[in-house]
Amino acid sequence: MNITDPRIAIVGVGRMGANMARRLKDVGATVAAVFDNRRGVAEELAAELGCAAPGTLAEVTAAADVILTVVTDDAAMRGIFGPVGDSLLSGAGGRTFINCATLSPAVHGEVAAACSAVGAQALEACMASSIQQAREGTLYLMVGGEESVFRKVGPILDSLSKSLRHVGGIGEAAKVKALVNMVMNINTAGLAEGLGLGAALGLDLAMLREVFSQTGANSRVLETDGGDMIDREHDCYFSAAHAAKDSGIANDLARQAGVAVPLSNATEAQYRKLIDLGRGELDKSAVAELTFPGRAGF
Repeated sequence: MNITDPRIAIVGVGRMGANMARRLKDVGATVAAVFDNRRGVAEELAAELGCAAPGTLAEVTAAADVILTVVTDDAAMRGIFGPVGDSLLSGAGGRTFINCATLSPAVHGEVAAACSAVGAQALEACMASSIQQAREGTLYLMVGGEESVFRKVGPILDSLSKSLRHVGGIGEAAKVKALVNMVMNINTAGLAEGLGLGAALGLDLAMLREVFSQTGANSRVLETDGGDMIDREHDCYFSAAHAAKDSGIANDLARQAGVAVPLSNATEAQYRKLIDLGRGELDKSAVAELTFPGRAGF
């Protein structure tokens, strides 16, 4: 498959999906259609890219050979692949679906089975990156599904990523992604506590961040979130609501496996507290608002 050959559609054009669509357009792919429940968002992006903004999911499937989905959660995924009513499965024979959302492994399995039943193919391509990487085509993608399907859509995946890792069958990539986000969220909550306690002790936080960076306290989130925590800049790249959802997926897997994950449970509780305070739309760095002295009331 050449990148210019298949007609590509993107379902779910929020911050990640829209920038993936722009990236595909930049590299010469045929972006045929974009779709979002927020019709105005899809129409605006379609005008920018010079493609269609179908009004139904069935029309999306008719317009494309390969459909990327970037939706929010299990319920949204089940909604677009429904067995009745408007659905991406309508007329989907011969189509390939690349499902990029962070979902439970079970739902990825359900969707793959539903696709197979109508003569379509599915991959999961879980993303461990953010908005800038989506726009630049430097996502880190963990892919689950049949090797032959992975190879077939390789040019599309290559154009979106700096690195591809085929980790096994359907559901395996979702497990890996859940663990990636579980550890990332724990690190983020831990950094918020360390910096918050440093502030309470009257330490110079710039100095503290520098010391952290040179010791065992270092982490990727120190670089991405540390300054934002101190400066209270929580413009959203990865929301607190998504952090809660993803930690919840990992914690469900842990319960199923009979493994205790007290740190991850506590981290999920922190992010759910932000949601309860009406702050779930803020970036995950906003967990620092719960740990720095004097900030709990926002």
